Amino acid sequence: MNLNVVRRIDDRVPIRRALVSVSDKTNLEFLARGLLAACPDVVFYSTGGTHAALAGLFGLDTRRHLVAVSDYTGQPEMQGGLVKTLDFKIYLGLLSEPYNEAHDADLARCGAVRFDLVVVNLYPFVQTVQKPGCTPEVARGHIDIGGPCMLRAAAKNYIRVACLTDPADYEGFLRETIQNGGAVSFSLRFRLAQKAFEHVAAYDQAIARYLSGLSVEDARRVYTFEESGGRDV
Repeated sequence: MNLNVVRRIDDRVPIRRALVSVSDKTNLEFLARGLLAACPDVVFYSTGGTHAALAGLFGLDTRRHLVAVSDYTGQPEMQGGLVKTLDFKIYLGLLSEPYNEAHDADLARCGAVRFDLVVVNLYPFVQTVQKPGCTPEVARGHIDIGGPCMLRAAAKNYIRVACLTDPADYEGFLRETIQNGGAVSFSLRFRLAQKAFEHVAAYDQAIARYLSGLSVEDARRVYTFEESGGRDV
C-alpha cells in the first residue's frame, strides 16, 4: 500500500462546512450561533435528532445553512439509526488532503464536498451500562459505530479538519475561530485531534471492559434463539 506523504498544508483553514452529529446536545445552540457569527456562510450537515435540533434553534434558512446527511448522501438512514454517516461521500469529505489533485477529482466525480469541522459526541455507553437493570442487549444498542469512525477520520486529517468531541470546548474553539476571522489554526486542529483519539480510545476501552465482565450465559439469557440459523434476504 502506497501512503501519501503530505508536505503542503494551510495553517489556518476557514470553516465552510461542518458535519454535526451529537448525542449530547449541550451548548449546541451556543456553538451553532457562534459559528454563524464567525462564518456567515457556514453550512451544517447533520443527522436525525441533531438535524431537527438545529432546524428548530433559530429558524436557520435550510436552503442555505442546513443540509440533512441523508439528502447529501442520497441514502435514507437505516432503520434504528444503525447507518447514517457510513458513506463514501462523507469520508471523501473528511479524508481528502489539501493540494491533492486526485482527491479533488474524486470529490468532483462523486459530487462530494470537503468538511472543515466535525462536531461529534458518542452514544452514552458508560452512562447506559451504569443504570440498574441494563441488559447486554441495551448495552449493545448503545455502541456507537459512525461517531468513532467520523472522529477518527477527522482527527487523522488534522492537517485540514478540526474536530470537536466535548461541549466544554465549544467556547474556547469559538473564541479562537472568531479571532482568526472564521478559520481554525493548525495548532488548535492538532490539539483537538489529540483529544479526539483519547476520547475514542476511552470509549472502546469502556465497551471492552463491559463485555469482558459478562459470561456467555449472561449474554444468551436476554435472547430467544431460533432454530433456523437466521434467514437470507
